[in-house]
Amino acid sequence: MSTTIPLIPRDHLFGNPTRAQGKLSPDGKWLSWLAPHDGVLNIWLAPRDNPDDAKVMTRSTDRPIRQHMWSPMSDALLYIQDKGGDENFLLYKIDIATGEETTLTPFEDTRVDIVGASETIRDTILVGLNNRDPQFHDVHRLNLKTGELEMVYENNAYAGFMADDSLTLRMAMQQNEAGGTDYFRVTDNVVEEEPFETTAMEDSMTTSPAGYTVDGSVLYWIDSRDRDTAALFAQDTTTGERTLIGSHDKADISGSMSDPKTGVIQAWSAQYLRTEWTALDPEIGAALDWLRERLDGDFGVSSRTDEDDVWIVWNTPVTAPTATYIFDRKAGTLEPFYVTRPKLDGAPLQPMHGVEIKARDGLTLPSYLTLAAGSEGERPAQPGAMVLLVHGGPWARDAYGFNPLHQLLANRGYHVLSVNFRGSTGFGKGFINAGNKQWGLAMHDDLIDAVEWACREGIAARDKVAIMGGSYGGYATLAGLAFTPDIFACGVDIVGPSNLETLLGTIPPYWAPMVKIFHERMGNPETEEGLAMLKAASPLYKADQITKPLLIAQGANDPRVKQAESDQIVGAMKDAGIPVTYVVFPDEGHGFAKPSNNIAFEAISENFLAEVLGGRAEPLGDVLAASTAEIVEGESHVKGLGG
Repeated sequence: MSTTIPLIPRDHLFGNPTRAQGKLSPDGKWLSWLAPHDGVLNIWLAPRDNPDDAKVMTRSTDRPIRQHMWSPMSDALLYIQDKGGDENFLLYKIDIATGEETTLTPFEDTRVDIVGASETIRDTILVGLNNRDPQFHDVHRLNLKTGELEMVYENNAYAGFMADDSLTLRMAMQQNEAGGTDYFRVTDNVVEEEPFETTAMEDSMTTSPAGYTVDGSVLYWIDSRDRDTAALFAQDTTTGERTLIGSHDKADISGSMSDPKTGVIQAWSAQYLRTEWTALDPEIGAALDWLRERLDGDFGVSSRTDEDDVWIVWNTPVTAPTATYIFDRKAGTLEPFYVTRPKLDGAPLQPMHGVEIKARDGLTLPSYLTLAAGSEGERPAQPGAMVLLVHGGPWARDAYGFNPLHQLLANRGYHVLSVNFRGSTGFGKGFINAGNKQWGLAMHDDLIDAVEWACREGIAARDKVAIMGGSYGGYATLAGLAFTPDIFACGVDIVGPSNLETLLGTIPPYWAPMVKIFHERMGNPETEEGLAMLKAASPLYKADQITKPLLIAQGANDPRVKQAESDQIVGAMKDAGIPVTYVVFPDEGHGFAKPSNNIAFEAISENFLAEVLGGRAEPLGDVLAASTAEIVEGESHVKGLGG
C-alpha cells in the first residue's frame, strides 16, 4: 500500500461523534441529539425553527448517554443509563421547560423495559421492572408528569408483554418446552391458560408480534411459520384472519414504517446485501423515492412528527461519514442537520462490497469486503494481509454501511472480510437453524471457508490472516486459534467466552425465562450429551494448542460474558507457557462505551496487528493514560506497551 495515503487518526473514527441520534419532538417544535459536553456524550436541545440556539440538557460527567427518546407529550426528554456497563438500565426524565432531571425508576440492581406507549394517552407509559424478582419484569403504569408508578401485573412466569394504545395488556409471551414461544391473550390483566399462537423452536427467532394498530383491530406479525424468510402479516384481532402484506425471497422483513396516528404499516424493509424499502402507502412510497434520488448509499427514517410532515433521515454513503438530514415533506426540502464525524470528510475511506461466499456444503454466506486503502475495484492487485472480522451474537448479522473498524483496518493496510456465517439473523429461519448446536463446528467451518475463498480470489495472503471480533466474535477468535491454529496468524478477542458451560451458568437472571433457547441452540449442560458438546466447543480445553499471538480485552462489569471467561483462558495459557496479552477495563461491560477506552483498545490492537501482519499503525502515544486500561499480561508483546 502506498505510504502516501494519509493515516486516519484513531480518534476521528472512535472518538466522540460531533452529533448523533438526532430526533424530532412529536409536536415538531424541538430537535434533540447526543453531543459531547465536557468530553462526555449528553443530550442537547434546540428549537426546530432555530437549530443554532442549542443548550445541553444533561450533565453526565463519566459514562456517555447512548440512548434517548421523547415523551409522547413533547414536554420532556427521556434516557436510559446503566452503571459501569452492568446493563441495569434505569429511566430518567428531563423537563424541557425547567431543566429538572428526575430518576423515574429509582431502584438498585434493576433493569427497565418499555412495555408500551400510546398515541391517545400521552402522559403515561407502561414499563417493566425486575426490582421485585430479578428474573421477571413486573408491569407498571408510569405517569410521566408525576413519576407515580402503579403496579399493573405482578409477573412470575412470562418473558414479555404487549399492550394496545389504551395501555391495556393484550398479550403475554412465554418460552415453551420445545424452545419456541407461546403467545397468550390477556383480558382484564388475567392471562388465558391456553396460547392463541405458538411457535416451534425453529421459528422462535424469526417470528414475533410487531404491534397493534391504534384502534386495536389489527395485530401485525413478522412471521416465518410455514415459510423460510419472515414475512409481514396483518391479523384481524376479532376473527384471527391473517393477510400477507410483505415478503422477500432472500431476507427476513427487518423494519417497517407505521402511520404515527393510526399505527397502520405504510412501508417495510428487508436487507439481504443492501436495504430495500417497499411502500404500501403511495405517499410514503413517493417520499422514499424522492429521498433515494438524492442520497448515495443506504438511508432510513429515525424520527417522525405526529403530523408526519417532517422526518429525520440518516444516510450512510460509506466512503463519506454518516450524515443526518431534516426532511420537510410538505416543503419538499432536505436540510442538512449534522455530519456525525465531520473530520472524516475527505479522508481516504474505502467502499464496502457485498459478496456471496459458498460454504463447503453449498450454503451461501452473504458477506462484506472492504479492501485495503489504495485498492481499486472489487479485487486487489495482489494478495495481502487480511482481517476476518466476526460479528457478535451469534444471533445477529453484519450489514452494509459505514463501519469504523473496517475503515481503520483498511487504512492500516488490511483487507477486511465480515461473514454472515450460519446462525446469523436476517436470512430466513433455515439459515439460523443451520447453526443450531454448531458452535465450533459448521459455524466455524463457514469462517474457514471464507478465508479459503479470500485466498482463492487473490485477496488474502494465506500466511497473513488475522481473526478478530467481540462477544461471539471473540469466541470465534479463541476457537480459530485453538481449533485451527494453522489458519490464522494472530487473533484479537474482545469480551469472548472461552468456556460455554460457565457462560451458560452465569447468564443474567432476566435471561432465565429464555434459557431453553440457549440449550436448544448451543447444548444443554444439564444433559450428559449436551455438556460434552459444550466442552468440546470450548476453546478453554484446547488453550495449550494456541500457538499464534493473541490479544484479549475484557470489561470487568460485563453481565453477559463474565470476566472469568477471559481470566480462565489467560490462566490456562500462562500455565502452558504460552504468551498472551490481556487488557481489562474496570469501568466497562460488554464492549467499551467510553471513547477514551475504545480509542485505547484500538491503539493496542492496531499496534498488535502491525507487529504480526506488518501493517501500519498510529503510535500509542499517551492514549492509555486517558483510559482506565489495565495491562494484566503480556505488555511486552505489543509495540509501545512495554515502555
